[in-house]
Amino acid sequence: MKWARMSVKEVLKELKTSENGLDSDEAARRLEAYGKNELVEEKKAGPIRMFLAQFMDILIILLILAAVASYFVGDVLDSAVILFVVVVNATVGFIQEYRAEKAMEKLKGLVSTEATVIREGMTQKVPASELTIGDIVIIEEGDNVPADIRLIEAYDLRIDESTLTGESIPVQKTHEDPEDERDVIAFMDSDVVSGRGKGAVIAVGMDTSIGRIAEMIQEDEGKTPLQEKIASLGKSLGLIAVVVCAMVFAIQFLRGLPLVDTFMTAVSLAVASVPEGLPAILTLTLALGMQRMARSNAIVRRLLAVETLGSCSVICTDKTGTLTHNRMTVRESELTSPEMALLVSALCNNATISDDRVIGDPTDAAILSFAEENGYSRKDLEEKYPRLMEIPLDSKRKRMTTINQLADGRYLLIKGAPEIILGRCSYVDYNGSLRAMDDDELAKWMSRLNDMTSRALRVLALAYRKLPDGDEEERDLVFAGLVGMMDPPRKEAAEAIETCRKAGIKVVMITGDHRDTAVAIAHELGLMDDGLALTGRELDDLSDDEFEEMVEDVRVYARVFPEQKVRIVEALQRRGHVVAMTGDGVNDAPALKKAAIGVAMGSGTDVARESSDMVLQDDNFATIVKAVREGRTIFDNIRRFVKFQLSTNVGAILTIVSASLINLPVPFNPIQILWINIIMDGPPAQSLGVEPPESDIMLRKPEREDIMPRRNLLRIVIAGAVMAAGTLGLYMYMLSSGNGVERAMTVAFTVFVMFQIFNVFNCKSRTGFSNKSLIVAVAASLLLQILVVYLAPLEGVFRTVPLTVTDWILIIAVASLILIAEAIMRLADGRE
Repeated sequence: MKWARMSVKEVLKELKTSENGLDSDEAARRLEAYGKNELVEEKKAGPIRMFLAQFMDILIILLILAAVASYFVGDVLDSAVILFVVVVNATVGFIQEYRAEKAMEKLKGLVSTEATVIREGMTQKVPASELTIGDIVIIEEGDNVPADIRLIEAYDLRIDESTLTGESIPVQKTHEDPEDERDVIAFMDSDVVSGRGKGAVIAVGMDTSIGRIAEMIQEDEGKTPLQEKIASLGKSLGLIAVVVCAMVFAIQFLRGLPLVDTFMTAVSLAVASVPEGLPAILTLTLALGMQRMARSNAIVRRLLAVETLGSCSVICTDKTGTLTHNRMTVRESELTSPEMALLVSALCNNATISDDRVIGDPTDAAILSFAEENGYSRKDLEEKYPRLMEIPLDSKRKRMTTINQLADGRYLLIKGAPEIILGRCSYVDYNGSLRAMDDDELAKWMSRLNDMTSRALRVLALAYRKLPDGDEEERDLVFAGLVGMMDPPRKEAAEAIETCRKAGIKVVMITGDHRDTAVAIAHELGLMDDGLALTGRELDDLSDDEFEEMVEDVRVYARVFPEQKVRIVEALQRRGHVVAMTGDGVNDAPALKKAAIGVAMGSGTDVARESSDMVLQDDNFATIVKAVREGRTIFDNIRRFVKFQLSTNVGAILTIVSASLINLPVPFNPIQILWINIIMDGPPAQSLGVEPPESDIMLRKPEREDIMPRRNLLRIVIAGAVMAAGTLGLYMYMLSSGNGVERAMTVAFTVFVMFQIFNVFNCKSRTGFSNKSLIVAVAASLLLQILVVYLAPLEGVFRTVPLTVTDWILIIAVASLILIAEAIMRLADGRE
């Protein structure tokens, strides 16, 4: 960042401005040249075009054609159901696309509306949109920073950048000699917590940090893995359906069958070939999964995100509030005089406790809680030992001092940076016994300080001094101890990370915090292993190729910018990973959109939530792992009902094509084909969508195969072949035994339905029969088929005849072959 490396004089020279600011004419010229200081929204398609675009998908087009075909063969109900599913899918897609605009509107609403500037040496208020490069802006406590500003003056200036970085602790700003190059920049949309400052505008509008974020979150989201797999499946099935239907039509036409009957059979087969129930069952399965996740504090904003989590191989997670509690806590203490140290902690403190919540600076809050936990209440103590005076903390003093009236006189109580406090101490209080702070004693405490800071603890020294009359100086202090603070990691986060390791999921921490703090937390969570830690500055020094070579080994990223988060996600995606990204700040929004699934924190910004696929209400990393488990279960269930539906489709196609090729009457009439399609797309398939998870679901590697892996595809073809062979075999037997065509067709129709009912059990999970809806669905399907065969009004519609007990024995015996075939296939590939 070039501005950080420049002195104040060089900055003003580079910007062609001065501390007196621009004159009005120059400001107007620059405003014309650089544009207004506002976020520009890309032109979007109108709502109507956006909605119609949802229908431009091969599977949706095929479904519409299937609906038209159903209508022309007289099945108005089936046609209506298919069109309803199409419209619902289009509506869901429209809502998802519209979210990008909502996120942009939220972002635009963040920008400050007014700014205090110096122009022609005079201080004046101007609309923030009229700020331009080189303007001199004044900021003070309570202000929202109106543009990206290079500070040229800073007086105890602390800025809350949590909306940008997600880090809750305000950043101390300076105008020279920064420890971090961002310390001299005040970023647009951050809030001034204390102090005041003055700076020169270095970026406006879309060129600011928040502007670049706005540009990134307007980019189109890529398709999720499930969308890609469903699209691929739709194209394949569509091609197969067209070829098969054309072939059946040609064969029957050449055989001289009536043209109308031939057309009805072909289009009925088209309806059976295209799994129009797939989107409905997919939506239902995802919606039920979404409800289960909501009960676990994970609110899904985008249905397909539920499944995507199940296939993710890398989770990029924020640190503060997600892996940690987002609450500074005293983790270690070295107190030489606990009584005095706790007194200092309680009284030399401006934090307060209200309704069991600690309000105030995070550091003050931590040591106040520490004092309260040990029985030292600030409220009670201040009534007994009133505060007489306070010298507040500032960036130069690096300490806070109060003077309180204690029982035996006035006492100066002080806390602050250990090096400064120790340097002012003349004594050490060992439980009431004073010892001189000689070189050995000082060396001992500096050693303990170094040990605590090496573990990324934020350390404060506590000291006091009894004041003689007329003396208020911070000298000859009595040392009372050290307290080390840290935002502690969540216990459940460590357990969740271990679960991820077993599940083959890599967890990567991406934070705006310092490297030492991030690495210390990572070690405590068991996240580091032999991995690397990389800072944003080090990342900038790497080429894309160099970074891609090492990205697999990095476990912690510290002090990163928004663009860098996106770069990390993109590098992991190029390595073939399905990436989940968590975040809560505005800066996380682009990466949340770029990742396969964005997970926002419930306590985060509106922009992050609007850009995400899922929101964690409890901000807890462990909830993500529960969601991964749910996602994997859903993908398994999607695969189950796809296997079930396609085996039905393959069986129907092979049965009808084979009958045509061997010059047999087609064993099903068009209404029966549609019935098979409706009844099997209904309760049985839907019940497979709520199967319980397999016992080893979180011990498997992330799923990278298609919805139909080769193993399943082979099983589907074999299952379809068994159905076709069994149906045609029984059909031919009935015809050769002197039965009429209607009776033979009724037996063939019923045995094919029974094949589907038995096949449901081949497709269920291996966790017993805990899915009650499956049992109910099977019973309902069987009852419906019995009604079709025996109920007189339905006999006329479906052209069926009543079956005998002997017929049912044959039907069940033949249909059970599908269970035997599945058992043989499982035995052959070593699966139980």
